[in-house]
Amino acid sequence: MREIFKFSPVSFSWVAIHPEPKGVIQFIGGAFFGTFPTVFYRYFLQKLFEEGYTIIALPFRFSFRHWSIAIDLLKEQEVLRQELSEIASRLGYRQDVYQDKANYFWLGHSLGCKYIALLEFLSGEHWKQITGSCVERHAYQQIETTISNAGLDSASILAQPSLLIAPDISNTESAIPLRAIARFLDRVGLGVLPTREQTQCFIERSQLFNLTAMISLDKDTLAGSENDQFKDKQIRENSDVLWLIEQLKTRKFPILHKELPGKHLEPLGVRVGNYIVDLNPFDKFIKSLRCRVLEGYATQFLAQLRLRQSKIEDDSEPIKTVTTNLGNPELSKL
Repeated sequence: MREIFKFSPVSFSWVAIHPEPKGVIQFIGGAFFGTFPTVFYRYFLQKLFEEGYTIIALPFRFSFRHWSIAIDLLKEQEVLRQELSEIASRLGYRQDVYQDKANYFWLGHSLGCKYIALLEFLSGEHWKQITGSCVERHAYQQIETTISNAGLDSASILAQPSLLIAPDISNTESAIPLRAIARFLDRVGLGVLPTREQTQCFIERSQLFNLTAMISLDKDTLAGSENDQFKDKQIRENSDVLWLIEQLKTRKFPILHKELPGKHLEPLGVRVGNYIVDLNPFDKFIKSLRCRVLEGYATQFLAQLRLRQSKIEDDSEPIKTVTTNLGNPELSKL
């Protein structure tokens, strides 16, 4: 059956349904660009669709309250599972894949990765105890009330793999560059919640994040890069990429990681002839497809995460994967 890459609105998302899907990718991008994922991330998502995945593009919503956005993403997944099965049935496509939660992958870029990390954390059985030790009591009560009101007590992304690209688990200062204003908002309780420090506390004390892969970019000054380990103390402390590598490399299943050439907005772009145009004049703007390797590595990681997922389901011994030794994927075909 011929596959046609086309996004259609379903619930609050944009969906490209593959006729014979081997999995479902739920994608959420970064601030601003992620608001229009079918435009700014079009080439990236199309290449993943061509690899055999149904694509759910979840539009980014700007807010300083990241818990509520993460919970809304979980609610959306529950709605889409039913909707996609019905749509696939009407189109004569394979539909059984949509009912099994294990067939769903999470893929984030920039701040979208923080929402995925919060969902992963909430999927652990000890999240309440950990939250209580990482935030003040009144904040914990607000989080518990928000989750209870959402009616998602049994919902989770447990055993669903996650691929994080240039992850940014930012504070208010990342959203508002003017430090004085950002600090004022934090002081009066209107800043970003959870904070970067609180999010790090959740991840550090959780036993999950065993189905996590990450692609970082060597010239990324926002999320950081592996190269930050050789820089000054302030850069090292502010590098989300470096922190995640150090934190998750000791898990039962260590994080899969690869650093690629590029800046923070590397995933953005639409195809124009034999070039990728990222619609951002402050980045590279245009680049030959011959040099584009991001989609190849993303596809490799998704396959490795699926293998790791089956290992966990079978309760086998951890597989040892050295991510920096990944073979070069086939470059994008022109």
